[in-house]
Amino acid sequence: MASLVKTRTAPPQAQFDELLIWVLTALLALGFVMVYSSSIATAEASKFTGHQATYYLIRHGIFICVGLFAGALAFQVPVQTLQKYALYLFLAGGALLVLVLIPHVGKEVNGSRRWLSLLVINLQPSELMKLFAVLYAADYTVRKGNIKHLFVKAFVPMLVVMVLVGTLLLLEPDMGAFVVIIAIAFCTLWLGGFNLKVFIALTIALPLAFAALILSSPYRLQRVIGFMDPWADPFGKGYQLSHALIAFGRGEWLGVGLGSSVEKLFYLPEAHTDFLMAVIAEELGLLGVTAVIVLFGIFVIRAFRIGRQAAFLERNFSALVAQGIGVWLGFQAMINIGVNMGVLPTKGLTLPFLSFGGSGVVVNCIAAAVLLRVDYENRRIARGMPV
Repeated sequence: MASLVKTRTAPPQAQFDELLIWVLTALLALGFVMVYSSSIATAEASKFTGHQATYYLIRHGIFICVGLFAGALAFQVPVQTLQKYALYLFLAGGALLVLVLIPHVGKEVNGSRRWLSLLVINLQPSELMKLFAVLYAADYTVRKGNIKHLFVKAFVPMLVVMVLVGTLLLLEPDMGAFVVIIAIAFCTLWLGGFNLKVFIALTIALPLAFAALILSSPYRLQRVIGFMDPWADPFGKGYQLSHALIAFGRGEWLGVGLGSSVEKLFYLPEAHTDFLMAVIAEELGLLGVTAVIVLFGIFVIRAFRIGRQAAFLERNFSALVAQGIGVWLGFQAMINIGVNMGVLPTKGLTLPFLSFGGSGVVVNCIAAAVLLRVDYENRRIARGMPV
């Protein structure tokens, strides 16, 4: 009698980083809920919204859907193709930054000219430029790999390019985007193995440069003064920060409950955009804030792990793109949370994946799709399959 032999088949390996997908889903879902919670009072009271309580909720939902669709399209693009067109995308981003400064072309809101009107939506070129800066910096680092220890030939060209881009951003003005793009560029160069002495010099030069930028602009100087002591003028330059700190204080451990925030009731400006984290702190407490920080921490760790795996497979451009996306979104989240907590001066940066804003949400989704594409190609190459 023939014996029956049970054979076990190995479970199928995932094509994607499943933990990363769950983290992104959690961030988008939390943002969807909190944008509605933080904007409902403003939307009901405003003539601009037609007194519709769901005005921002519906638009944010549309932005998320568009972002997921754009991300699905971006995922289909091989990383090699992104490397091929990285320079052209960066130049296109620079052209958009120039366009936004042209009167009657760029749209001005609250004293800043940062948007291009596309009839249906407003495009913010600085958000696209962050993604293009990641691709360009990664491509530049790979191309200059043979001469990365030569200061003049390797480092100075990138410095000149960043100064030009930074000038365009400061003319808007958009100090926050400038800081993020500078961080992306120089962190990518450092991760690519460029001369360590250069980065030691940068740690001395950059703080001096930022101090000069702050002192050269009364607007930025007032923001820093308000940040240092918001209670000295709580109804003037310290108004935003003082109410953000009140929101954090009211939240305590577990928050006052979803939808029960008081600060969002016309006290805290931009509650659904720049200061969404303050509403999260008030309604969900320390527990909610910790959850958001943990989610971003996992995202950054996974991005660097994907980058390290790509480097192990000798895919240097892919490695730098993955780590650059981790630096960008992690650094921006850190700045936004720091601003909300009074640790950093106000920068005007949104919280990635969570804050209301069409360009920001769509570009964040595209960046996440590029990161998933790098991981997807890593897994296929590791199995000996074509990408």
